[in-house]
Amino acid sequence: MTLAFSLDPTLRHLNHGSFGAVPTLALERQAAYRAEMEGAPVRFFVGVPERIAAARERVAPYLGVSADDLAFVPNASAGASVVFSSLPVEQGCEVVVTDHGYGAVTMGARRLVRRWGGRIRTAHVPLGAGPEEAAAAVAAELSDRTALVVLDHITSPTARFLPVDLISAAAHERGIPVLVDGAHVPLQLAEPLAGVDCDFWVGNLHKFGCAPRGSGVLVARGDLRRELNPLIDSWGAEQEFPASFDQQGTLDFTSWLAAPDALDAVEAEIGWAALRVRVAALARYGVDVVADAFAALTGEDHHVEVGMPAGPLRLVRLPGRLGLGEGGGNAVRDRALAELGVEAAFTAFGDQGFVRLSAHAYNTPDDYDDFARRCVPALVEWSRTA
Repeated sequence: MTLAFSLDPTLRHLNHGSFGAVPTLALERQAAYRAEMEGAPVRFFVGVPERIAAARERVAPYLGVSADDLAFVPNASAGASVVFSSLPVEQGCEVVVTDHGYGAVTMGARRLVRRWGGRIRTAHVPLGAGPEEAAAAVAAELSDRTALVVLDHITSPTARFLPVDLISAAAHERGIPVLVDGAHVPLQLAEPLAGVDCDFWVGNLHKFGCAPRGSGVLVARGDLRRELNPLIDSWGAEQEFPASFDQQGTLDFTSWLAAPDALDAVEAEIGWAALRVRVAALARYGVDVVADAFAALTGEDHHVEVGMPAGPLRLVRLPGRLGLGEGGGNAVRDRALAELGVEAAFTAFGDQGFVRLSAHAYNTPDDYDDFARRCVPALVEWSRTA
């Protein structure tokens, strides 16, 4: 592989899903943009809206959307916050979420309903549920008071797709707007919004897409996009979406400008279509190796039945109650980093802890073999005192 990443070689990186990794080429381009910004700030900031618009034009084809429907935001959570703060809602409204939702976005939804004297309705979607069962579980929570449905396209704690196409259709039959949190989706799918008739869709280019930190997108289609305002009121605020988002004071916009450079770098060196196939197979390998290593020590099956699994993100069941105690999965994550030199994600759902394995261009089978050999015995030992 000729594509280089600036990752610490003393660590095993098995958590691309959370924080991504940036090709050195894109970091060099970002550094050049930043040097330009600092060297001639007036020239840079006066011209930055046009350059951001040009970057949107380069990014949009990778998502299969029009650049006129796409705005840059710092991350998917920021895009969700834009929707929560802009959407016209009514006193006593309800917002429907699922029990797989990303915690920060669900907290934003709770803040919205508190402001309007409403409440959250949480749909329980079984981990093994297929598309129809999952869609039915969410549709059952819709009511005449539902002002918004918030869905994860790929769930963070459980590494599964939700049938956002089916759920969006069911919500729109009742005139209910839909926000899809696609934080993990950009570049995992070639055209993530194909067949998905949602009102708002947010995603992170800095996860699977390998763009610099702070590069997210908000896609808005339909009449409600006229209600959207950027988080910062600046000189472009009175323009229509998405141009209103292209000028927000003196933020450091270099991650947005370098985002298409990162996407282009992976496409040129590997090809996104080929990479998706490669990492899905690698993640399957990792799951089998790690689950079998756990089974050899516990005598139990550590594979997980996931109804709509995500290609490069996969779950392996942790032993005992590991990941459920004080600090949850984050406590296990921090200990694994400190004691084992591994960056990995540990999550929980339904009173069960998991390790969520990720795979990307820089990963090899040896990463998962090493985890099985060194980390699995330690995790089993930790579980005995969890």
